[in-house]
Amino acid sequence: MNSTKQDTRRRVRRGRILIPAVLVLLWLAWTSWGGQTFGNLSEVTTSDQAAFLPVEAESTRAMELQEQFTEEDAVPATIVAATSDGEELPSAGMAEAEELAEEVSGLSGVVEVIPPQPAEDGAALQILVLLEEESTENGALDELRSLVAESFDDQQWLAYVTGPAALSGDFAEAFAGIDGVLLLVAVVAVFLILIAVYRSVLLPVLVLLSAIGALCAAITVIWAMAQQGWIVLDDQTQGILSILVIGAATDYSLLLVARYREELAHTQSRHTALFTAVRRSTPPILASGGTVAAAMLCLLFSDLSSNQALGPVASTGIVFAMLATLTFLPALLALIGRPAFWPKVPQANTDTSSSQFRLWRGIAGVVRRRPRQVWLVVTLLLLVAAAGVTQLKAHGVPQTDLVLAETETQSGQALLEEHFDAGTGAPSSVFIEAEEASQALETVSGTEGVANAYLVDENNAPAAEPQDAHQLDGWMQISVTLDHAGDSLEAEETVRDLRAELADLNGETLVGGTTATQLDTNDTAQRDLMVIVPLVLLVITAILVMLLRSVVTPLILVATTVLSYLAALGISALVFNHLFDFPGADPSVPLYGFMFLVALGVDYNIFLMTRAREETPKHGATEGTLRSLVVTGGVITSAGVVLAATFAALAVLPIMFMVQLAFLVAVGILIDTFIVRTLQVPALCADIGQKIWWPSRMSRAQASASDNAESSRSTSSSLV
Repeated sequence: MNSTKQDTRRRVRRGRILIPAVLVLLWLAWTSWGGQTFGNLSEVTTSDQAAFLPVEAESTRAMELQEQFTEEDAVPATIVAATSDGEELPSAGMAEAEELAEEVSGLSGVVEVIPPQPAEDGAALQILVLLEEESTENGALDELRSLVAESFDDQQWLAYVTGPAALSGDFAEAFAGIDGVLLLVAVVAVFLILIAVYRSVLLPVLVLLSAIGALCAAITVIWAMAQQGWIVLDDQTQGILSILVIGAATDYSLLLVARYREELAHTQSRHTALFTAVRRSTPPILASGGTVAAAMLCLLFSDLSSNQALGPVASTGIVFAMLATLTFLPALLALIGRPAFWPKVPQANTDTSSSQFRLWRGIAGVVRRRPRQVWLVVTLLLLVAAAGVTQLKAHGVPQTDLVLAETETQSGQALLEEHFDAGTGAPSSVFIEAEEASQALETVSGTEGVANAYLVDENNAPAAEPQDAHQLDGWMQISVTLDHAGDSLEAEETVRDLRAELADLNGETLVGGTTATQLDTNDTAQRDLMVIVPLVLLVITAILVMLLRSVVTPLILVATTVLSYLAALGISALVFNHLFDFPGADPSVPLYGFMFLVALGVDYNIFLMTRAREETPKHGATEGTLRSLVVTGGVITSAGVVLAATFAALAVLPIMFMVQLAFLVAVGILIDTFIVRTLQVPALCADIGQKIWWPSRMSRAQASASDNAESSRSTSSSLV
């Protein structure tokens, strides 16, 4: 009998070592595989803005026609040169430019070179170069810039390469640090915060190892989805994924580790403590992570492929964040045990609650004494902050302004606008039915904002007569040069006017090109905001109703989270306009900010209110919520600081969209963590009382709950 018991104990001990060890090895292998996959993401990543538009968009249909009119896909780049003193070009200037054009035509990746064209003022010239779409990846753009720099190295010249191809190169360079610098900054920031939270060196390493494992595992699945063509992946989505997974996995780990440390103080067996911690942490982690994943999947209803991709990408990342927190991290903790907390190792039968919860007891006391005053004051302050939303200019910005660092593209565009029609480097294309060609050309030429327009012949040159224009399946093409830069908001308005004017013709017309693509992207992004926001709110509310078995509490949580988002957006608008001096914001910034702040803000409220629901049957709704505030205050606040820091890391990328998103989400998370979840939600729940759980059975247990709550107020230890 004793031998059987000993064999059982040995098997249990072996299992306690073997199972965690196998899990750790599997996760390490997957992490290694995912790390290698990071380097292959460029194979399935695109920076072509047109690839993200719906197929029915006018610019998309125009692009399909453009590909039929032109044998090869090409992106324009413009060489612009002028004298440094602003005087007329020297007599040999045009000859040098012609020699340069000849050399450029011989470069690999160059499709066509348009001969040099002098400016009307005689002080500048331009050469239009059509590059292959892969010019950034194959080095053609770099070779072109080097050749231009060599040809115009004299101090009397100012020479730049600008245009859409150059702009794509700037974006590629700006995103070059997305795999290394961004991840390093985020990990270092989280590591420092975790050291401050745990006052341990080893435990932060374990938490970060688990988070990185989640990210690498998610990358393998996302790479496969992109390779199969299920999603269209870009650098922007990739950067957001890294931040989201590191932040979410760390947040979930904080909740698990807090439970584990709590159990270690009550039991001698570290395995029992870990099992209990995992069991008790799993429901809130799955609930909060499931809510975020479901909210992100609402992006599948977007008309932009980039937004559609973020839905499954972010959801996949959240799923792996939960999986790593509930398997990889427990396995690491099981193997290391209490020494993971060194030098402050928790021992059994010790009470650390007095020092640990002192701050949160004080906050809960303030809320208990004046709940209505607290939530009214907080709500008023948030409404004042939200008023700044009226100052938000999220209608798009010129593409050249999106890269915050000073670039050759920006300098070249400025020089081009000084001496030429600003839209020369990125002409728009109008496709009309052949019988409407003459009238369409007249309409286009007479539209305000159009510098010049001509029908295109088979050599892409101006057609002398309408009958000489290239005709394909009944279509003809008009090349349009705009007065304003092709990436400007003024150019977008001109394209909008062109479409309105051409709509009066009898035949079908399509307006395409770089400007039209940008216009359709901005319009689609604004449409997505109106469609997806209500859908996300509906999904989150439904999940909260099922999770909390209440109607009142979910409405409180959603309303306060939305107000928190609006306050962050209002503050951000004022900062963008008056501190950062940004010309505007991308239309996707409010949508992305909403997705992260509302989904992740509800995350913390789920942590708070699921614990409150556990406490309510014993102590009533008011005291149950305040007890939950005390017990969860430290871990949720730490989680909020971690998540704010990880999103703030996006600001290291010199892209306006990323900087704006980083600021908006970081500010919103801090507002939600320190104000909404700490003061507003507990005060509302305390003021409303037992009815917050309506229509569940707990909302009708008024008498006994009130008695328990009253008795708990009379003791100094009522909140622990």
